Amino acid sequence: MASPSPSHPTYISMPSDPDGKPIDNEDLLALVPIHIVTIPSQLPEEFLEPSPERKLVVGFDCEGVDLCRHGTLCIMQIAFPDAIYLVDAIQGGEMLMKACKPALESSHITKVIHDCKRDSEALYFQYGIKLHNVVDTQIAYSLIEEQEGRKRLVDDYISFVGLLADPRYCGVSYLEKQEVRDLLRQNPDFWTDRPLSELMVRAAADDVRFLLHIYHKMMEKLSERSLWYLAVRGALYCRCFCINDNDFADWPPLPPIPDNLIVEGNTPEEEILSVLHVPPGKMGRIIGRRGASILSVKESCNAEILMGGAKGPPDKVFIIGPVRQVRKAEAILRGRMLEMY
Repeated sequence: MASPSPSHPTYISMPSDPDGKPIDNEDLLALVPIHIVTIPSQLPEEFLEPSPERKLVVGFDCEGVDLCRHGTLCIMQIAFPDAIYLVDAIQGGEMLMKACKPALESSHITKVIHDCKRDSEALYFQYGIKLHNVVDTQIAYSLIEEQEGRKRLVDDYISFVGLLADPRYCGVSYLEKQEVRDLLRQNPDFWTDRPLSELMVRAAADDVRFLLHIYHKMMEKLSERSLWYLAVRGALYCRCFCINDNDFADWPPLPPIPDNLIVEGNTPEEEILSVLHVPPGKMGRIIGRRGASILSVKESCNAEILMGGAKGPPDKVFIIGPVRQVRKAEAILRGRMLEMY
């Protein structure tokens, strides 16, 4: 049984359906307590001890300072249907994070998250946690759009605020997010302040409180084929910035193509992650003036091409997608590196 922890009851404001009527969902109407966790016993036993007999789906997010391998992970948010837990990595330290490792790596606990890449990187490099079995709502959104015949523009990723506002999934305005962004600009160490302020508690909880609702809405829409893409791309996004020397051999295997999708002439192609090393002085040729070169590569290949950017690693390009499209992107990028100005 979880030990008592500081609790902040909070009312979950109701999303509306596309007709503007409140969604009839008792879970969303309830008063949901927010627990601040500093010791493992304050977390539910079913989370700490994953089991195939007690499979869970939880909302998940991380907050921190410059969240990546070199930053500081400060809070992990875990949303259950009846409570939200804010895992305080600053106060709880290594012992608390080590207690969460089995759950975060478990195939029996589905972690619903929006854009898992940097969260996974921080968990891996700061605590040795290999985030596994995620449903990334950013990926799911793109798959549903593609299913319904809408083509996504290059680099047009749905933001979490945009997803919340979409009446098909939630229909909630998240105005407070901008307030937190403004505070972060003024004080980049905002998430390290202790004790947690009411604004910090509310902002952290708001990033996960609707994820389970969105998850169920998306699961209703996704086809069997899209569900496989969602699983494999989520796994690849978790690995994306977690570069190691053994080609991810210590990570769980990628989800195989289900037998029911293996149809002659229409079997999904295997998807992979390729990490391309860019020699010193060559990144400019990859990116091009005002990003024109990398944009043209993205437009010509059906693959996601990601740069380490300011958070790094600055000398790598990450390519995710079907094998042939990834190899095509690799070839073009290697050619750009050999071009003479």
